[in-house]
Amino acid sequence: MKTKRIIMSITLLSVMYFLTMAFTSPPQEKWIAPPSADKVVNPLKNDAGAAASGKKLYKMMCAVCHGSKGKGDGIGGAGLTPKPTNLTIEAVQSQTDGAIFWKIAKGRTPMASYEASIPETKRWQLINYIRTLKK
Repeated sequence: MKTKRIIMSITLLSVMYFLTMAFTSPPQEKWIAPPSADKVVNPLKNDAGAAASGKKLYKMMCAVCHGSKGKGDGIGGAGLTPKPTNLTIEAVQSQTDGAIFWKIAKGRTPMASYEASIPETKRWQLINYIRTLKK
């Protein structure tokens, strides 16, 4: 009987420890692209057709986490830590196209890297669409 209590206590403490660790992960540092990214120029800047193409790609690839209006409230992002970025806010919209391009390409947990899976032109189209999401 005493052995059962010890096992139960150890099990309970273990579960409490893992739950605590799962819900108290340290906050991630601010995500800043390297200065070299700021120098990369968007070859499709102000191209309305590119923004329309970017919108289609956004709906297929990004909306599940970032939400249909880019507010970071997509159903796929609900359980992520950190939460998906609200793409409409000034902190995002004030970044250079090159910085956003770099972030899409490189990714950061929990966001995947899209360097190999989304061609360069499509990533620029996404950025043109993201620019339309300003508040």
